[in-house]
Amino acid sequence: MANFKKGMLYVMVVFYIFGGYNHFNNPSFYIPLIPPYLSSWAVELNLIAGFFEIGLAVLLIPQQTRKWAGWGIVLMLLAFIPSHIYFIERGNFSLGSITMTPIISWIRLLVFQPLFILWALWVSRK
Repeated sequence: MANFKKGMLYVMVVFYIFGGYNHFNNPSFYIPLIPPYLSSWAVELNLIAGFFEIGLAVLLIPQQTRKWAGWGIVLMLLAFIPSHIYFIERGNFSLGSITMTPIISWIRLLVFQPLFILWALWVSRK
């Protein structure tokens, strides 16, 4: 079990480093996902999200900072909830080659967000 947990930790590290990098490499993918009431800060919020995803992923690696990084990821995922609610309100829209529907958006919010939160808490616990 310890090896599985360590493997899932490194999967999470790679997941967030890649996701964070993508905020810088492909901002046009993320900026339209920011709710309109935050649109005047869309570029900055996208960069901040990318910075935190990479930073928290790196902080997951050392055992000394893992607990705090896990809680940071939880807070970051909670901060993303307004975007998920915006996905639901927006209705059908394209996200790359995927058509997002309200049902898919609800599943992302009610299934995947809690799973990602639990994953972060699990891998960051001793």
